[in-house]
Amino acid sequence: ENACKTPKYSASCAAMSHDLSRILLTGSNGQVGRALQLALPQSALITTDRNKLNLANPDSIRNTIRDCRPTLIINAAAYTAVDRAENEAALAMTVNGFAPGVLAEEAKRLNATLVHYSTDYVFDGSKSTAYTETDTPNPLSVYGTTKLAGEQAIQAVGAAHYILRTSWVYAAEGTNFMNTILRLSRERPELRIVDDQIGAPTWARAIADMTAQILAAGARDAHARQGLYHFTAMGAVTWCGFARAILDTAQKISGTAPPRLTPITTAEYPLPARRPANSRLATARFTAAFGVKPAPWQDMLEQCLQEKFSAHNS
Repeated sequence: ENACKTPKYSASCAAMSHDLSRILLTGSNGQVGRALQLALPQSALITTDRNKLNLANPDSIRNTIRDCRPTLIINAAAYTAVDRAENEAALAMTVNGFAPGVLAEEAKRLNATLVHYSTDYVFDGSKSTAYTETDTPNPLSVYGTTKLAGEQAIQAVGAAHYILRTSWVYAAEGTNFMNTILRLSRERPELRIVDDQIGAPTWARAIADMTAQILAAGARDAHARQGLYHFTAMGAVTWCGFARAILDTAQKISGTAPPRLTPITTAEYPLPARRPANSRLATARFTAAFGVKPAPWQDMLEQCLQEKFSAHNS
């Protein structure tokens, strides 16, 4: 199958902007990638997964983009196995660090815009307040280091771009903290969850909807608005607090009794990759640029779980 089969072009898509007439989406099977397919014009989307566009293979990237000739590239693919990356640093750097630069080079050749997602893990978590876009990154892990390298590679190329840092992403489907907690709650009487790391759990659907909104806004003033932004849910919570909210909300919706939750320290649950103690990202720059204020994390969680349980019961 040709990854660049020409999408049907519609008048409604044309009305949004020529910039959105051919959207190449990488990582279409991931959490954010699946959500983006609901948020963006179906008629303009060219979806690719690892088999069609392999970020570990620069030639695959270049060939696919040159065949497709997109006006917009959205990179929702990444190497996201944070702990495994400690032993697969070269592969993680190829996918997260080098590939975004290749995407940016191809976008520049076509005068296209690149949207790329990054992470709170570019910071070391030592700051006492929320991180802004002007704070100096200092990643603690291989994963964070490779994601920072990807940001820098895009910026160095000089293509039109949006780099969107987010945190603690989850969705109704896929492997993520929310679904892991729901599964473990059915298997164990007690869950021991880290309670000394803080951040903003952010629903993949909200990230996708926000992306669609800034593209619609940016189409009118792309060069003035492009750059690096933080986008997360409003508010913050620890992993243990997030787990408690997941279980309480699930109980309210489905009536299932939650297991006992025991807060623990990071030191009590050692993992190969170090995590920042403070993952809070300030979103004021994003709101000022696009007039969009993110919803509270509790609201996102409730909506996600409502949809998950209603889909399960239907």
